[in-house]
This record gives sequence, structure tokens and C-alpha cells, in this order.
Amino acid sequence: MPPKKAAAKPNVSAEELLGHYREMLLIRRFEEKAGQLYGMGLIGGFCHLYIGQEAVVVGLEAAAEEGDKRVTSYRDHGHMLACGMDPKGIMAELTGREGGFSKGKGGSMHMFSKEKHFYGGHGIVGAQVPLGAGLAFSDKYKGNDRVTFTYFGDGAANQGQVYETYNMAELWDLPVVFVIENNGYAMGTSVVRSTKSPSLWERGAAYGIEGEEVDGMDVLAVKAAGERAVAHCRAGKGPYILEVKTYRYRGHSMSDPAKYRTREEVQKMRDERDPIEQVRDMLLTGKHATEDDLKAIDKEIKAIVNDAAEFSKESPEPALEELWTDIYAEVEA
Repeated sequence: MPPKKAAAKPNVSAEELLGHYREMLLIRRFEEKAGQLYGMGLIGGFCHLYIGQEAVVVGLEAAAEEGDKRVTSYRDHGHMLACGMDPKGIMAELTGREGGFSKGKGGSMHMFSKEKHFYGGHGIVGAQVPLGAGLAFSDKYKGNDRVTFTYFGDGAANQGQVYETYNMAELWDLPVVFVIENNGYAMGTSVVRSTKSPSLWERGAAYGIEGEEVDGMDVLAVKAAGERAVAHCRAGKGPYILEVKTYRYRGHSMSDPAKYRTREEVQKMRDERDPIEQVRDMLLTGKHATEDDLKAIDKEIKAIVNDAAEFSKESPEPALEELWTDIYAEVEA
């Protein structure tokens, strides 16, 4: 299956560019603050930061409509913020507080929002992929024209359940967009050392699934690809695969010193490919915003993040009795 040619970039309004800038900056500043709180011992357990990959989820959320669903892996804070979940509730869950989305009992990898149709980050590698197909099956069954974005990484792309899901999704023409966030490293293993295939999206050809590779450091390219994928799904043509080539600046998790790559490699990506700086340059060179305008946005975003951090510190820890709640669900026979 030959790769599709990327469509020419559409004209973008200043309002849209500023919106992308604001959303990516919120994710960046939130994750930086989460890293600080982790270092202070206020966040325990696992914590996987999304710094560097912001354009992926911001671009795809720009292509989504109200009622569309999303499910992802453990690197999930950016997805929560991009779909509109309250930063205070996210940060409080990270610090294990009562005000968190899972009442402080789930932590980084286990929080959800039924209101925002966010069906979780998932700690088991690849486990969310069949769940995403299940969400899409529900929508097809109901005939409600909704689409599910199912995110997973280049490491998960080698898991068997992914291909079982591909088969079922194509067989049943499910409205699911499989998003491979290929950041080049499955934990500490480079994709070139773990994957023989020159590309990951083309594996869908074995099942008849269409797809394409996308520059995941370019929010406008991601949005355009997302719109093509969503249109494909809403037209009843079944699933679509987006392999979004991106990059994470930090280690796999907060406990990862990332010695498997050079500082020069990371710095080169920051200097030449940073998704936020690209939009910043577009805003300034296109005279859509001034330096003072962007400083004001940064100040506003920092205030939001600081408020979330303070809320997470002030919110009480869950009572011991909460150990026994939310374990079983009562259903009528």
C-alpha cells in the first residue's frame, strides 16, 4: 500500500493558531510542574511525561467532534488536558488526593472522565487497543456517527493483540482511528533495534486497513491527517491508521535516566523540531501575535498550572474507608 501524499497545508486563522499554541503550552507547563512535584515526593508511583509530543494530541483533538471517544496508554496527561479535563482534577489524582478524577486512588495511569469521553490511560502495554475497538463497536451498534481515537506507541505496535484488533476492526468496519505515537523508543529500546518493518502503519495493509505516516511535530499536519482519518471512519469505511512520528524529550518515565540516547540528539530535536516553537514562529512571523501577547499567554498558563498544583496539595487524602469503595458495581439481573 503506497503512502498517501500529504495534502497541502490549509490556510489557518490567527485564532486557530493561538488555540493550538495555548493548548500545547498548557500540556508542556503542566508536565513540567508534574515533574517538579514528583521530584519533591508529592507524586508517587509511575509518572510518564508527554513533553515533546504535544502536537499529536492537540492536532487530533482539533479534528474530533463532540461525543468522539479517546483511549490511550500510560503517557496520558496530555490527552486528558487536550480533551478538556480540569487540570486541578488531573494534578490532584497524580498526588493521590480526594479531588482527583479517581478520588486519589488511581494515580497517573488510572483516571477517566465519562463527561469528556476519556476512557483512560492504561498501564498494560497494548491493552487499550482492543478496548478502543470495543468503544467503536458500541458506536457502530448505536449508529451515532461517533469515532474513537485509540492511541498506542511504537513498542505496543509489536504486541499481538494489536493485530487481532486490526482484523476485527476491519472485518466489522469499526469507526476507530488507530494512532501510533511513534516517538522512536519503546522504553529504552530504539525502534530500529526492535522493529524490522520500515514503517508501522503499513502493517495494516495485511487486513485491508488504510493509513498514512504523519509528521507528529507539526500540529497542522497532524490536524489535517486527523481530518482525513475521521472522514474515512464517519463515511462507514472502517478503521484508519495514523503513524505519527514524534519525539519525547524526557525519559520513558521519571525513573528513567535515558542513557540510551545522547544529549545532542535530544537537543537537536528541541532546537530544530519543537512543536510549540514552530507555532510560535508562525504567530510572530505572520504578525498574528507579538512577543508581549505570547508572554501574556505563558503567564496565564503558568497561573492555571500553579493553581492546579496548589489544589493538589490542599485537597485531602482519601479516607481509609475508600479502600472498600468502587470495587463492585451493582447491576440488576
